[in-house]
Amino acid sequence: MSLLKLIGVLLDYPQDALWEHGEELLEAAGNADLPAPRRAALVGFVNDLMAMDPLEAQDRWLSLFDRGRTMSLLLFEHIHGESRDRGQAMVDLISNYRKNGFELDARELPDYLPLVLEYLSLQPQSEARDWLQHVSHIVGLLAARAGERGSPYALLMELLVEIAHGKLDLGPLRQRASEEPRDDTPEFMDRLWEEEAVRFGAEAPDENCSPPTRRPASTAAIRQVTR
Repeated sequence: MSLLKLIGVLLDYPQDALWEHGEELLEAAGNADLPAPRRAALVGFVNDLMAMDPLEAQDRWLSLFDRGRTMSLLLFEHIHGESRDRGQAMVDLISNYRKNGFELDARELPDYLPLVLEYLSLQPQSEARDWLQHVSHIVGLLAARAGERGSPYALLMELLVEIAHGKLDLGPLRQRASEEPRDDTPEFMDRLWEEEAVRFGAEAPDENCSPPTRRPASTAAIRQVTR
């Protein structure tokens, strides 16, 4: 198992079946082409994950990646938000997958980071590194935010930045993350998803009113890309 595929598997929602492959994951982590301290940290991440109850691990994943948008693993969420450009970017990415013999299930979102890593794990190393360099500003910010929240998942994001650039310098991003308001607290979520009462006449909101937001869909149902 390549390093990119391993990181993708570990970043994905931890399905119950993951625990059936603990030895394989540990072997891949132990054989990863990384400096010894990083390799030891990756082995430690896998050991800690395998020692957790699946329900506990799933709740930890959801708490980090599925509450609010700042930790979303959907890359275009951070680039295009809700703009129309996001749809075209999805189409272009799917087209790129198909050119290389990949087809996605109808429910799959092509910009889901673990899916992108699965795809890149089968591409030439230079191409994979080029892709990672293009999204490293997003992944680096995810690493900084995960670190600010004390999440062990920060390690996986940091490894991706190191693969892309050969070094890790998240100082400015960590400063930014430390100053950002959290969007995963119950209070924030209540405010964000609260429905505005419908009003008519003089009390109706004007045209400058912010558009309604949508609750991000859970990524638990995403499947790995197949060749």
